[in-house]
Amino acid sequence: MSTSTWLIIAAILIVMEIISIGLTSIWFAFGAFAAAIVSCFTDSMVIELLVFIIVSIVLWVFTRPIAMKYLKPGTEKTNVETLPGSVAIVTEKIDNLKGTGAARINGLEWTARSSDNSIIEPGETVTINEVSGVKLLVTKQA
Repeated sequence: MSTSTWLIIAAILIVMEIISIGLTSIWFAFGAFAAAIVSCFTDSMVIELLVFIIVSIVLWVFTRPIAMKYLKPGTEKTNVETLPGSVAIVTEKIDNLKGTGAARINGLEWTARSSDNSIIEPGETVTINEVSGVKLLVTKQA
């Protein structure tokens, strides 16, 4: 193929990427650019196709995980992720057997359960170990 054909393919792939915004075709656009460069030096369609395939796959395998880590499409961070390790105050007696308990943190009251099944009285401070759904899993502070 000619250099211009590879550049047209790369341009089409870039437009597809812009439309989809899903990191799906950008790797193949780079592969097409590499094939366009190779086509300047050789007339072998086999070599050009091999360069296109190899560059596309290598970029997809090694750079896509890194790009996805930083872009994380569809993920919205919330303040809940900051709660583990924080301190809360028990507002209702925490008793896992009775299914009772509440704690207040940052002005909000949460349902709370003890991580170690201990009973924790109102007014005591607890450390949040994790958030499970809408419940805080806590341990009594020493």
